[in-house]
Amino acid sequence: MTEDQEQQGHSGGQPEGASHSELRSIKLAKLAALREGGRDPYRHVRWDRTHNCGVIAPDFEQLEGSTVVLAGRVMSKRDMGKAAFLDIQDESGRVQLYFKKDKLDEAQGEGSFDAAMQLDLGDILGVRGTVFRTRTGQASVEVQAYELLCKTLETLPEKWHGLTDTEQRFRQRYVDMIVNRESLARLTQRSRAVAEVRRFLDQRDFLEVETPVLHAVCGGATAEPFVTHWNALKADYYLRIALELHLKRLIVGGMERVYEIGRVFRNEGVSTRHNPEFTMLELYWAYVDYSDIMQLTEDLVVHLADNVFQAREVTYGDYALKLEAPFAKMTFNEALGRYAGCTLADLTTLEQVRAQGERLGLHMPREAGYEKSLDEIFKEKVEPHLIQPTFIYDYPKGLSPLAKSMPRDIAREKGYPDEVEICYRFELFLACMEVANSFSELNDPIDQRARMEAQVADKAEGIAEVDEDFLTALEYGMPPTGGLGVGIDRLVMVLSGTPSIREVLAFPQLRDKK
Repeated sequence: MTEDQEQQGHSGGQPEGASHSELRSIKLAKLAALREGGRDPYRHVRWDRTHNCGVIAPDFEQLEGSTVVLAGRVMSKRDMGKAAFLDIQDESGRVQLYFKKDKLDEAQGEGSFDAAMQLDLGDILGVRGTVFRTRTGQASVEVQAYELLCKTLETLPEKWHGLTDTEQRFRQRYVDMIVNRESLARLTQRSRAVAEVRRFLDQRDFLEVETPVLHAVCGGATAEPFVTHWNALKADYYLRIALELHLKRLIVGGMERVYEIGRVFRNEGVSTRHNPEFTMLELYWAYVDYSDIMQLTEDLVVHLADNVFQAREVTYGDYALKLEAPFAKMTFNEALGRYAGCTLADLTTLEQVRAQGERLGLHMPREAGYEKSLDEIFKEKVEPHLIQPTFIYDYPKGLSPLAKSMPRDIAREKGYPDEVEICYRFELFLACMEVANSFSELNDPIDQRARMEAQVADKAEGIAEVDEDFLTALEYGMPPTGGLGVGIDRLVMVLSGTPSIREVLAFPQLRDKK
């Protein structure tokens, strides 16, 4: 067969211009014919493969001339009369199959070749054959026998354009993964990143635990919760907005290094950076403070860059990120001074915050209090500059209800005004996004009660009542503890250079079709 012949033929054999319903009817007719002939394509319960499709080309020198058993989905078909080429694809990659009519009919029975030519793109095929190289030099498998393992009744998107409708890609992720291999690769990489996070923490003697998803009292963060009803208890419960308070109970109980990777739920909008259901890593480490957690966080990010994403330089949208340690560090106060032209000494009252916001050209909601208004200045004027990995630390107390306060004498030595209480907290920013949040955890039960009661009085988002059991746990004594929360979805976004959070979620939340 010549090189030209090898490239001839057509990719699918579907009638041009046929509607979706017509194509499905054709496939149903093929399925009926198969069953009438005693060949049910859904009867196979297993197929013993010897190799994956993706190894045939790279391992050709070792495999040439040997018999292999493969399986995969038919992705292209080129029928040339008495011979044909089909490409099949499994998780590892693609391989080209060569069907020769006389040899296949002799080996598997008369009509085997013609039956193979009735295969549709998307059918799942098992084959046994010999590894060889075509005249054009392509590593291939000459088929000696095949079995149809599963018949497709739907039609794959057109070969050259693929599945390009973004909304459809997310609604039918399974189709997206079949035809857009980068989607499969990205989701595979995410899974490996989560596994590597576990390995990283397990090697440092952290224990993975599981805590309840349904909470009687909402807490651990400030966010609007999803509410459900527990019929047996005749009570409303909340889908958790954070993992924090239950993990801290375990620290009280004597576990000194704990972590959980779990889903949390926040009843908010959908954007390129937000999904209402997302994956959070939270860990707590007794007898350390936020400086130790800062080092752990840096080590974790660099470890993932090296061991999963194989790159310390990442292109993320318009940004060229360098994930080299040590990461930059700035106090919250220094960042305000550098990028907003004011410091906490200029922002001790709500009136001053509003005045500075107006000077900066920001719309400051009149109903917003001191903390929310201060946070607005930070988000609008500081965060857009935090492109390279940067730790921002030492936050005002009002922005950190679960963080330990810095003693007044130490805060004065650091130059902070007495009117603004400072807490031991940091956030890690990458590409202008917060991807990690850490505290030296508040373990004073009296202070914690006062802060929780203030949140309830202020009707903080999602905070309807004080978690009395958590406060009781603190009264039994929690050692000095460093805590960390990492948004896994956002971290994978950045490290993989993926601008939209929906690309790193297998099934992102979408609005219902009307």
